[in-house]
Amino acid sequence: MSDHVCPWWLAYTFDNPLRRLVHRPERVLAPYVRQGMSVMDVGCGMGHFSIGMARMVGPEGSVWSVDMQGRMLATLMRRARKAGVAERIHTTLCDADSLGMGEQVDFILAFWMVHESPDQARMLAEFKGLLNAPEGRLLVAEPRMHVSKQSFEAFVKNAESQGLILMERPRVAFSRAAVFSPA
Repeated sequence: MSDHVCPWWLAYTFDNPLRRLVHRPERVLAPYVRQGMSVMDVGCGMGHFSIGMARMVGPEGSVWSVDMQGRMLATLMRRARKAGVAERIHTTLCDADSLGMGEQVDFILAFWMVHESPDQARMLAEFKGLLNAPEGRLLVAEPRMHVSKQSFEAFVKNAESQGLILMERPRVAFSRAAVFSPA
């Protein structure tokens, strides 16, 4: 595991009841996630957004939850079973070099994790290849406390150089955010 990846035990400090008030998945993702969609949560951690997306896509949809830490995925699935949405969630243990995904999806969420990637250009190219074009969307949100405005703007330029099109800059609490299209 990379030294830049948030350890599983630290995730409990920000995946808590207060976060559910600030980053409600239904509010943050409503413009992008609908019933029946296939969606991906990259760097899903313990499932805050994965479980929310599973509710949003409904029984006909699917959520691909990807993380580098098996303990995060195990906690996510325990929480998903408790929430009654485990059958909609598919977990993938990835590594620093690849997401390990072959499924095309309608939406990708990369929430507070891009700054941890050792090769953002490679990751962005992989995201673009996984999105159903032209309707697919990628929402990237980075924490303001870790990622400066200058760094985020460099990331946006990097995404555009990988062929992603900047669609909008939604307001997400405590974050710098952008939505991209693959075509």
